[in-house]
Amino acid sequence: MFTKLMASVGIGAAKVDTLILTEQLQPGQPFEIEIVITGGNVEQQINGLHLALMAQAEVESGDREGLQSLILHDWALDESFTIAAGEEVRDQFQLQLPEETPITLLPRCRNQTRVWLQTGLDIASGKDGSDRDFLPIAPTATMSNVITAMAQCGFSLYSADIEKGNLHGDGFQSSIGCYQELEFRPSGFGGFSIKEVEVSFVLQGGITHVMLEVDRRFSGDGLLCLHLDDNSSVADAAEQIRQRLRL
Repeated sequence: MFTKLMASVGIGAAKVDTLILTEQLQPGQPFEIEIVITGGNVEQQINGLHLALMAQAEVESGDREGLQSLILHDWALDESFTIAAGEEVRDQFQLQLPEETPITLLPRCRNQTRVWLQTGLDIASGKDGSDRDFLPIAPTATMSNVITAMAQCGFSLYSADIEKGNLHGDGFQSSIGCYQELEFRPSGFGGFSIKEVEVSFVLQGGITHVMLEVDRRFSGDGLLCLHLDDNSSVADAAEQIRQRLRL
């Protein structure tokens, strides 16, 4: 009886571990996972699994800024089963990242982007043994082209973070409740009138919408947009960036 009571508050209860089987993750792409559930000290009824794609976003409240964990997408696996004490159960699933998932694998910078997969057990009369796995998410080819093009236009990637809210651009808008900002700064002393450019991506069905928030030294902030298809090159991206920034 004491063992069951302890398991009900999470001590000696069943645990879950999620293994990411896909080597390279990218926004909008499917990926494979393996769920490993290990029984605790007593037999327990598992009513299902829940998985959530999470991100840590900056939130502004008045004059203060803080961090908040946001659910970008979630999945529910409702299969019910009983797991014996010490038993191990494994199963594999395919999930798909939303197209607007922030990227975490970036060139060296102050990268504050945190994205993870949180897996929990729905245990009858008990506390779940949840698992958190931070995800390595690479930019798509078009995103990489934009990052390279920014360097060719004389800007270095300085920092990356996630902001709570949605973007509204020329013919597009984001939809998952947050967006990533890549902050670029002039890389030399070439007399740039631009202090910084914050770049955000919104992928929509083969088109990568790019929003540039430009901070100019003498004229304040401005929003500019460009649109690149999956066949666009670094040269295409650089040409559009130069036109928008008047370089």
